[in-house]
Amino acid sequence: MGTPAAAVPTLERIAADGHEVVAVYTQPDRPSGRGNKVVFSPAKSKALELGIPVLQPEKVRTDEALSTFRSHGADVAVVVAYGRILPIGFLNAYPKGAVNVHFSLLPKLRGAAPVNWAIANGDRKSGVTTMRMDEGLDTGDILLQRETPIEAGETAVELLSRLSFVGAELLAETLENIETLTPRPQEHELATLAPILKRSDGEIDWNLTSAKISNRVRGFQPFPASFTSFRGERLTIWAAEPTLEASSADPGEIVETTKDVIFVSCGKQTTLAITELQQQGRKRLTTRDLLNGVHIEKGERFSQIQ
Repeated sequence: MGTPAAAVPTLERIAADGHEVVAVYTQPDRPSGRGNKVVFSPAKSKALELGIPVLQPEKVRTDEALSTFRSHGADVAVVVAYGRILPIGFLNAYPKGAVNVHFSLLPKLRGAAPVNWAIANGDRKSGVTTMRMDEGLDTGDILLQRETPIEAGETAVELLSRLSFVGAELLAETLENIETLTPRPQEHELATLAPILKRSDGEIDWNLTSAKISNRVRGFQPFPASFTSFRGERLTIWAAEPTLEASSADPGEIVETTKDVIFVSCGKQTTLAITELQQQGRKRLTTRDLLNGVHIEKGERFSQIQ
């Protein structure tokens, strides 16, 4: 049971290990892009390639959905970013229950966006947990965990891609040893949350330090991205790093431009170096390419979207 690209390595690994995958559950097809074309989820595309039956129920909290789910007669359900909260009937449908691959070191960062918030919060490490699912939000007993450092400059897209393969390996190990693993209850008092990201989370607060803004720029990719207002239009910032230079200018004020970098004053007299950005309605550009066509002066300001 999975939907995005991050679920595909686990599906591939299960099939490669010789397990019989009796069905793949994924979210219903949705229109996407400018042409509003219906697109398959990455998990569906891979399942069809592997010749595995695909089910895409609009609702899972119905007697019919549960009856169909039970009819597969599986030993265990494997869940990787499916995108639905499963009712207890689904979790108990098979002898070995439901095993979830979660992209954080539980109980830290329970919720829909653990990879994004790990980077946005400035964490130095991340990882993957396999757990027995229960009715709570990522509260089930831990089966296995694997830790990995978050690399300098790594974006949420890059980290999630890397963790998806770590998760596939960990899930393979979990299934291989599922009869002998001892589930370990989580320390619930240590739990932190990683809520689903909203568009408003992406608006840059220039009163934050440059380090915090940089973390959010890397963490809030691909959605909602980090954006601000410049000359009355939305400007998205895709790559930026804190500098060691102190700034006495007001937060959001451009303090210097070179041929490659725009330097902006941030909170607590810190400075951010912007190296990739995107004007409203235009494509992503390096700062060098943008400045070749747009003259930006010291003293201009980035501000909140009105």
